[in-house]
Amino acid sequence: MTLRTILLGACSALAFAGMASAETLTIATVNNGDMIRMQKLTDDFKAKNPDIDLEWVTLEENVLRQKVTTDIATKGGQYDVLTIGTYEVPIWAKQNWLQPLDNLGADYDADDLLPAIRSGLTVDGKLYAAPFYGESSMVMYRKDLFDAAGLKMPDAPTWDFIADAAKKITDKDKEIYGICLRGKAGWGENMAFLTAMSNSFGARWFDESWKPQFDQPEWKDTLTFYVDLMKEAGPPGASSNGFNENLALFQTGKCGMWIDATVAASFVSNPKESKVADKVGFALAPDKGLGKRGNWLWAWSLAIPASSQKVEAAEKFVAWATSKDYTKLVAEKEGWLNAPPGTRTSLYENAEYQKAAAFAKMTLDSINAADPTKPTVKPVPYVGVQFVAIPEFQGIGTAVGQQFSAALAGQVSVDQALQSAQQLTTREMTKAGYIK
Repeated sequence: MTLRTILLGACSALAFAGMASAETLTIATVNNGDMIRMQKLTDDFKAKNPDIDLEWVTLEENVLRQKVTTDIATKGGQYDVLTIGTYEVPIWAKQNWLQPLDNLGADYDADDLLPAIRSGLTVDGKLYAAPFYGESSMVMYRKDLFDAAGLKMPDAPTWDFIADAAKKITDKDKEIYGICLRGKAGWGENMAFLTAMSNSFGARWFDESWKPQFDQPEWKDTLTFYVDLMKEAGPPGASSNGFNENLALFQTGKCGMWIDATVAASFVSNPKESKVADKVGFALAPDKGLGKRGNWLWAWSLAIPASSQKVEAAEKFVAWATSKDYTKLVAEKEGWLNAPPGTRTSLYENAEYQKAAAFAKMTLDSINAADPTKPTVKPVPYVGVQFVAIPEFQGIGTAVGQQFSAALAGQVSVDQALQSAQQLTTREMTKAGYIK
């Protein structure tokens, strides 16, 4: 063997060793704007962590939930970092499916996380997911359309005011619809909106004995009001519209009002993305005079499955993406308006953010107003504002969502949808042992 061959072999071995030392993290995330932005900014992470490569699996919300749930329940190990919500974290942590986030670094400052958001991601004093952005829900509306109709939006509107205003500002000939609301079936799509809305109408998923309540008048009032309003003042094909579809409608000037996640406020206010950026106003989610508003509480968060073999590298990524420094990075590259909202106290104390984001105070007030331990007017045995924090809810919520989406599409009546919801929920809750 010649010296040249030996040297070439040694170089190849060193190159291979260098390649082998780089770890690839597979990250499952949702196709929402803030997550897409994060992917564009990961050069910053790579510069600080050259030995870690990132592979992205970006999915629509319902698909993400399905794939991530299947993978973690079967210990498939397909992903190293998961984007999951406030619903999953406590349930999965109790199943020992998630890695506790004990090592996010000395400068992470977990105490800066908003208490309302942090508490939903904490089990037995340990953080099991780090919030990427937090949200409640609120009304976004076109001030120009309100002015033209001689209307003034109150800071805290009622559902009756919303319905009346929606009808007055609808102009279907010009493709302007008074209101856009979620209609796409899914426990985290239409049922997130409708469950929060139903709370303000005095409805609840279950009574104190876990008996489903879809046969009660409060649910009939909620669903009838929603279907009638959308027929009169909503866009065509609304039963297919989720968060992203309604965002696109609002940004192109086709919605007079949109009641949805507070996180949307930065997108509808951004002149690069929204044709109506300079015309948008904000108000609290509506109420029915019963003491509860129709707003929810949620965080899209990053978690590490217990099955991951790359925990240390995953912790570095989670810490980077949910840190104060990441917020500053977004502000530096895209302006303070686009900083991920709803997770850190320091953001809401930042004068530059307050100046850039007209919606900052209303977002914080909405997040702090939601009470997962007392979500409804009447007493309930569950925790959760726009969901019920039990493992069975994912399947039941989506099945009920399909019935309500069908009612919106005119395929079944409101009464038929509620009857089916009552039957299927009773069946599943009996099977699961909640109803004796």
